[in-house]
Amino acid sequence: MNGRRLFATAGRVLTQLRHDPRSIALMVVAPSLLVGLFAWLFTDSSGVFDTFGGAILALFPFIVMFLVSSITTLRERRSGTLERLMTTPLGKADFVLGYALAFGVMAVLQAVVTVAFAVYVCGLTVDGPLGQLGLVAVVDALLGTSLGLLASAFAQTEFQAVQFMPLLVFPQIILGGLFMPRDKMPDVLYAISDWLPLSHAIDAIQAVTAGTGDGDLWRPVLIVAAFAVAFLVLAPLTLRRRTS
Repeated sequence: MNGRRLFATAGRVLTQLRHDPRSIALMVVAPSLLVGLFAWLFTDSSGVFDTFGGAILALFPFIVMFLVSSITTLRERRSGTLERLMTTPLGKADFVLGYALAFGVMAVLQAVVTVAFAVYVCGLTVDGPLGQLGLVAVVDALLGTSLGLLASAFAQTEFQAVQFMPLLVFPQIILGGLFMPRDKMPDVLYAISDWLPLSHAIDAIQAVTAGTGDGDLWRPVLIVAAFAVAFLVLAPLTLRRRTS
């Protein structure tokens, strides 16, 4: 891995994104709109958004960053761009981490916009520090990015990349604690949910919104961060130069 090549890759991706307003809108604006739609749906039901808003805040950035990172990386392979880049000194780790850095920048922007919209426009009640809520949102979006980069290595078409959602994303949504508190699930499902990173992202955001203290926050944040790092380590090992 070379720092200069890594930053050059990140700069190239950010330049491409700057000329693609639809992707920017998807990453930055779409999560806020979805959070707003959810809040609007329960505007006449007192306390519902405060109960589920934190989990929703973890859910939408994760899904959006998974889709964007997996499809964009796959497009590089299908177009032959990755194969041409591999003829240069650029390594697979430089490529993957460069993408992760670029999308990480977008994740920070997305987190700031989404958290601000949820709190100041939708009225989400947060008993903990807003800075911690933003941090969890960033780590959650990075988790979606890293999982998307890993999934893109196994897909051959954009349609296949989307098909990974029922396998990698939907089980995490169902078992993450959005529909039922995890501690009330059957023992087997609770054990499975404990190995799913989105469960811990939801736990972390709910700890901040409930203001239960740092003890309930940092453990799930570190678990989510560890999963994200693990996915980024695995992604270069499974990345193919092109998709036939």
